[in-house]
Amino acid sequence: MNSVEVQAVLLSALVAAATGLLGAVVVVRLARVRPAWAAATAPLVVVLSLAAGVYASARAMLLTERESNTVLLVLLAALPVAAVLGAATALRVQDLARARAREAAERDRDRQVEERRRELVTWVSHDLRTPLAGMQAVTEALQDGVAPDPAEYLARMRAEVARMSSMVDDLLALSRLQSPTLRLRVQRVSLADVVSDVVAWAQPLADARGVRLSGGAEGPVPADVDPGEVGRAVGNLVVNALRHTPAGGDVRVAVQLEPAGRAGGAAAATVVVRDGCGGIAQEALGRVFEPGWRAAASRSPEDRSPQDGGGAGLGLAIVRGVATAHGGTAEVANEPPGCRFTLRLPVASTSPG
Repeated sequence: MNSVEVQAVLLSALVAAATGLLGAVVVVRLARVRPAWAAATAPLVVVLSLAAGVYASARAMLLTERESNTVLLVLLAALPVAAVLGAATALRVQDLARARAREAAERDRDRQVEERRRELVTWVSHDLRTPLAGMQAVTEALQDGVAPDPAEYLARMRAEVARMSSMVDDLLALSRLQSPTLRLRVQRVSLADVVSDVVAWAQPLADARGVRLSGGAEGPVPADVDPGEVGRAVGNLVVNALRHTPAGGDVRVAVQLEPAGRAGGAAAATVVVRDGCGGIAQEALGRVFEPGWRAAASRSPEDRSPQDGGGAGLGLAIVRGVATAHGGTAEVANEPPGCRFTLRLPVASTSPG
């Protein structure tokens, strides 16, 4: 190999290295923000580096410009192949990135589910101790014959059993709503009828607490929902409102048809429950629908009777579970003199069934 050829080889190596280094910098920067773009660019950098080096070598070997351009064009003909290879690599990188994101999301979801499960078990276990302790005290008093009024003690035991039964029912309902195998019994119903039934059912509780309860709708407001689950959710909202509204206050239930386009969403049927609870601290609004959360953790067990829906603090969590299962939402906002709870559900489709 003569000196001209040696110089041509060295020049080719230097030009290819410089071009490749510049391209590598571009690829590395792209990889930090757009890994797929970096994968698509890498093969093009390789071809361009090779073409630059060979072209520089051809010029150094004193080839004519036409001959050098011919060599360059031959090398650049590989660019389409490099582009296709880069595109295929980019698609593969995107697929892998999506798969990793899904796996991370699933791990995070599993972790959150496990944390909620542990918290729920802790809360339910804690709340079950109170009625169990009461029942133990009552049975011991009856067994020892020291109960001044056995009938009253038996009635108290029956109330504790009913409260425990209510807790278990809520726990099973929430567990069912969180199950991936949940199957709703969807049918065409009028939310106005569902709300009317709930208001009639809750009226004795409202009378006992001295709270004025009213509810209604301007029309039938049809919706494709599971009436049993939606009735439970609305009942939980109404009971929650009655439980936290002082005597002489008002609880109002309204059924509305929310037109499409509002807040950028589709048409929806809403059940709005307004109470007189005095409002919830702003920092606590985001926790209202969490299992086990209570607005007043210090409330006595006697203030959480089975009749008014007291239990493990699962009522509002069930409301959100019902909303989510139907593809809807459950929201809360402060609205003097209390709070406004909104259960938003899909409206009925144009064709029945």
